[in-house]
Amino acid sequence: MAHLLFRIGHLAGRHPWRLIASWVVIALTALVLAQTIGGEADETFRLPGSESQRAADLIEDRFPQETLYSANVILHDDDGLTSAAATRTIGNLVNDLAHNGDVLGVSDPYDPASRTISKDGTTAIVTIAYDKDQLGAADYDQAQADVKQVRDAGIQVEYDQGLGYEEAASEPSSEAYGIAVSIVILTIAFGTLVAVAMPIVVALTALLIGTSVITILSAPFSMPEIASIVAIMMGLGVGIDYSLFVLTRHRQNLATGMSVPDAVGRANATAGLAVLFAGTTVILAIVGLQVSGIPMLSMMGWATAVMVLTTMLAAVTLLPALLGAVGHNIDRLRVPFVRKRPVDNPASKSARWAAHVTRHPLVFGISTALVLAVLAIPVFSMRLGFPDAGNDGESTTTRQAYDLVADGYGEGTNGPFTVVLEGEDVANLGQLSQSVASGLEDVTGVASVGAPTVNEGGDVATIEVVPTTSPQDEDTSGLLNRFRATVLPAVEEQTGVNALVTGNTPLTDDVSSRLQDRMPWFLATVIGLSFIVLMIVFRSVWVPLKAAILNVLSVGAAYGVVVAVFQWGWFADLFGIDETVPIMPLAPMLMFAILFGLSMDYEVFLVSRIREQFLLHGDAHRAVIEGMRTTGRVITSAGLIMIAVFGAFILNPDVTTKMFGVGLSTAVLLDVTLVRMILVPAALSLLGARAWWLPAWLDRLLPKIDLESGEDEGEPATEEDSTRSSEHALS
Repeated sequence: MAHLLFRIGHLAGRHPWRLIASWVVIALTALVLAQTIGGEADETFRLPGSESQRAADLIEDRFPQETLYSANVILHDDDGLTSAAATRTIGNLVNDLAHNGDVLGVSDPYDPASRTISKDGTTAIVTIAYDKDQLGAADYDQAQADVKQVRDAGIQVEYDQGLGYEEAASEPSSEAYGIAVSIVILTIAFGTLVAVAMPIVVALTALLIGTSVITILSAPFSMPEIASIVAIMMGLGVGIDYSLFVLTRHRQNLATGMSVPDAVGRANATAGLAVLFAGTTVILAIVGLQVSGIPMLSMMGWATAVMVLTTMLAAVTLLPALLGAVGHNIDRLRVPFVRKRPVDNPASKSARWAAHVTRHPLVFGISTALVLAVLAIPVFSMRLGFPDAGNDGESTTTRQAYDLVADGYGEGTNGPFTVVLEGEDVANLGQLSQSVASGLEDVTGVASVGAPTVNEGGDVATIEVVPTTSPQDEDTSGLLNRFRATVLPAVEEQTGVNALVTGNTPLTDDVSSRLQDRMPWFLATVIGLSFIVLMIVFRSVWVPLKAAILNVLSVGAAYGVVVAVFQWGWFADLFGIDETVPIMPLAPMLMFAILFGLSMDYEVFLVSRIREQFLLHGDAHRAVIEGMRTTGRVITSAGLIMIAVFGAFILNPDVTTKMFGVGLSTAVLLDVTLVRMILVPAALSLLGARAWWLPAWLDRLLPKIDLESGEDEGEPATEEDSTRSSEHALS
């Protein structure tokens, strides 16, 4: 593989415009295909095999008229909505809304059969049923035009669901902030505008192609919007990082007097090969989400894997071509006031710090591990749940609508249960469901029970149950557990029907149970595959074992920070969080996949350089210092870029996106500081030469990967290359 990468790099150095033209063609083709055959984001959440999903499927199959996409318009006036003037104004609104395109029906809040005026008469709910499964800006604009007369009458108007989120003003792109900070970091690291431009161009090109491919895949597959957000977050970060590592090695090669083609080829064969293995570990970790058994989570994994694969290929093909095109001008256009630093400085801060840590490995190792363990303590109180409109900003229309409904109708109205009764052999399901509904009213924790609805076939009935507590309240989960453990089994025993319950809280509970069951298999898959890859790369048992333990520790610490901020509310105001929220059920597994993969990235880049030095002279202690000396600044820069990219997503108003931004940026911060700068050198120092031990029988079974070799098969080896090859053979 190293020889192939060398040839690609060498060819790119001699004929760069061929590869550049190829990437331009690929980018344009992907963009055109995305525009012509690409699909839309699909936010439909399914959990195959769960009780809540079976109940939802029954409703969809047997109640097609109730599966329409709907949104609510919440109306409020402290003076009341029951006056003749208010009744006439809202009646006109209902009529206007009903005549809009794609609208199948609008509920009248004054209709005796479905009255939705609150008990105090100050709040009303108008429900709009659409003949579509997703709303857009045009639907919101039309609703805004229709409600103008209501607002002019002094009545407060708020939206929930699709209309509410369409109202949200467009925020500045989070990616733009990440790119801006990345440019600053790259400028400080390289000091020249030409060098700074290389990683940015590669990352943006890969981002364009990756997002186009994801859009294309959205046509045949259900791809949620969060999948694109996570993929962009990852692609931007790793795209710049991977290019940074290859570019740094290329500049080091040029500094030794190599020609441009040789410098590019050697950089591609060493740092580029490390990029391939680092990217592979990320992809394996992300694709491991398939084990979750949750389609949305699996698609998020595949979308992110596509993006990482694209950036990885761009780093070892497009970047070498760009480096070949600029040639020795890579250090042109120097930035004023940025001091040029030597490529490899034995007196650098990284070298002095590494020497200090390796002199006291036990003290540094134990104390740092304790810090991470303390940060992980909040994990034990993690509570899972999907954030809802009650977690939106207080000024948003969705939050205003949520609060108005809670105040006017009770907190549980924002998250009712739907009990589904299936009884194909029941003579009179309608009468039976009335009896069941009456019994449910007596259950502790139930605020109200709606009138049963029976389908045309008379074999399925639905009953809406409103809890006394809000959707995210732990008492609501307790009520659900009682329904499933005692209430509904008793109904089944007495009536012979099949009783199921669905809704937001039941779905959250089922998701949590599914993830809890699948988590051991997921962890075994991700850690196991990563262990095998690192064992092949480094020809060692202890290095991948150490990496797995340290990565799990750093991920646990990041989890703890997320729980402390979002669930406990520590420093919540700092991150723009108005209310404490449970942890999104999908977050722990998705974050573990991303973070474990990224941690392996830095592991490969650092430890590959340490191993390279060890194979040169055989001094384990010295190799650790030299490896950190040559990679310390670039890994720190890469980490800062990743933190900037992930941290920019904290600015997003969506609390779920904020959650990923805080968790991922915190994890990278911990990894590039406490783990890479302290725990890794401390552990390798304690292990010494034993770190590179591999049983002979296992060595024969594993495929041979030469991570250190950089020369082409047909190129005469230098004296340093010969020494390296001899040492490698002896190892």
